[in-house]
Amino acid sequence: MTYAEILSHIYALGRFGIKPGLERISRLMAALGDPQKNLPAVHVVGTNGKGSTASFLSSILTTAGYRTGLFTSPHLISFTERIRIDGREISEDSVVHLAQRVMAAAPPDTTFFEMITALAVLYFAEEGVDIAVFEAGMGGSRDATNILDGLLTVITPVALDHVEYLGADVPEIAAEKASICKPGTPLVSARQVSSAGEAIAAKAAGIGATLYRCGSDFDACWKAGKLEYRGVGVTLHEVVPGLHGRYQSCNAATALAAAEVLSGIGFPLERAALVGGVENASWPGRMEMFDGEPRILLDGAHNPAGAEALADALAEIPRGKLVMVIGVMADKDREPLLSALLPLADLVVTVSPALERALPAAELAESCRRQGAAVEIGGSVAGGVERARELAGADGLVVICGSLFTVGEARGHLLSRPFEAFRG
Repeated sequence: MTYAEILSHIYALGRFGIKPGLERISRLMAALGDPQKNLPAVHVVGTNGKGSTASFLSSILTTAGYRTGLFTSPHLISFTERIRIDGREISEDSVVHLAQRVMAAAPPDTTFFEMITALAVLYFAEEGVDIAVFEAGMGGSRDATNILDGLLTVITPVALDHVEYLGADVPEIAAEKASICKPGTPLVSARQVSSAGEAIAAKAAGIGATLYRCGSDFDACWKAGKLEYRGVGVTLHEVVPGLHGRYQSCNAATALAAAEVLSGIGFPLERAALVGGVENASWPGRMEMFDGEPRILLDGAHNPAGAEALADALAEIPRGKLVMVIGVMADKDREPLLSALLPLADLVVTVSPALERALPAAELAESCRRQGAAVEIGGSVAGGVERARELAGADGLVVICGSLFTVGEARGHLLSRPFEAFRG
């Protein structure tokens, strides 16, 4: 099978939807020889900031000299972004070779996420990584990544998500996400709303997991544009994170604390690796700046929390005119997102990403006008980006946001790379 045929097959598994449980993935891994049993791993779960936190942590480990795997989802442009070793994407040839083995061993009803989790585990195991950082899907005891016996669990800020599977409110969701933590292993938590923090603490106490909490056991703040970190046992000054945005202080602090904990359980890390890893981290599509005239900023803000974080970050970016390119999915509540972002824009260009779920650009334009924004309909993502460039002027700033689909398609256009419109 070719790479394109492999992708067509595994993307088609999306028809099975979300099917929590470890039965299928357990059978699949057993058929592959259980490669997960000898793979040291870190679980990263939560609602917001998982990708950034995982990127910071994997960068720290790579900087320290550990051969480090990183599994994340979704991708922005290409499937290969999901599986990396020391920052390098898996090759298409490796995808073909490994996916054929995984497909041959998979039960008939294996889901897309189970398939790619197995592929990542097999790749990392056979490539001999020292440690792998796995961003969970939904998180929780029934998440496919729970097939791994994690050395450490990291929980990023928890909010309402996947309520039909995880729980009816934030405390229930936090408790379920935390249940991926193995008894007696450490747990590092980002700053949480009080109800989530209490639920996580109760779960940790119930399984004998040592809990490290942002705000009490470690923390970070900005000082003169640089990060000050007060850690579990280390203090760092004047760190310049590779990921931009003031909200990254929480993600960087959580990753640094996780690295400190790992240092005490078999993965020693020097101070230089902590600083260098944070400063060298990259995470495409999240406050990612393309220099030029005008500058173009990509950010995957697609929910109210993300929009507020983007708005906060934009307040510190000098600019002329701000032209915002927005494209959203029809099945998402767009009004809170627009309320946070539209007041910042001098002009909005609405676009419609190239997939069925996308809201038509004209309909989105009407929503923007109702909130008082000056709007132009851009149509396609590529057309909207080029029109926004014209409107912004040389000293302006073009901000592309609203959906990871919008950001991914725009990034593909800017880099002249084919865009694979699948999330999963």
